[in-house]
Amino acid sequence: MAGNWKMNKTSEEARSFLGDFKLFVKDARDCDIVICAPFTLLPLLKKELENTNIKVGAQNIFYEDSGAYTGEVSALMVKEFCSYVIIGHSERRKYFNETNEIVNKKVKKALERGLKVIFCLGETLEEREKGITKQIVETQLREGLSKTTIENIVIAYEPVWAIGTGKTATPAQAEEVHIFLRELLRQLYNQEIADSTRIIYGGSVNQENASAILNMPNIDGCLPGGASLEASSFSNIIKS
Repeated sequence: MAGNWKMNKTSEEARSFLGDFKLFVKDARDCDIVICAPFTLLPLLKKELENTNIKVGAQNIFYEDSGAYTGEVSALMVKEFCSYVIIGHSERRKYFNETNEIVNKKVKKALERGLKVIFCLGETLEEREKGITKQIVETQLREGLSKTTIENIVIAYEPVWAIGTGKTATPAQAEEVHIFLRELLRQLYNQEIADSTRIIYGGSVNQENASAILNMPNIDGCLPGGASLEASSFSNIIKS
């Protein structure tokens, strides 16, 4: 259960959220909880969440350890504060022109530096309407994870048309793609990896629809965005 705060929250807002959230989920023991926050908040979250059942994640990294890359942040830098990182989110692909090749380089660097990766993939509305959803996510998975290990990777299926739009894939639509991705993992690796790799769903997940989505056999968790910004709504998703 990973919350993606995107470009939201000041330090004061984060402290207020965490004060409530830690209490709301303190008894949650049957899933991993991660908050993926902006870089500026990672030191605060590390301090506030020490000795809790909540882990910290970053939302991006660059694929080099250091150098003349103004404005970028490396895996070595974020590893001081967190254990997870989101890579390949559709907003990174769309607004910052991240290709499968760039995503692959970031995945390799994150794994090399000991970070766990939440690897995002998903189709646009146009691609779904053309009936090429499976082709798109297969290409993203094959190219994005090329020449990497699958250990320490969580796959997040997030149809682009359902992110921040209020639209959500039906549980059946999401399950269909999750089944396809699991079969693809079986072909690329083996049955054990296909069964054990977590495949989670993102795309306008909220406290009203989370239970139905999570009831699907091949959906192992959620990656809410907007719904993770409120302590009560994110905790209700986790409790579902």
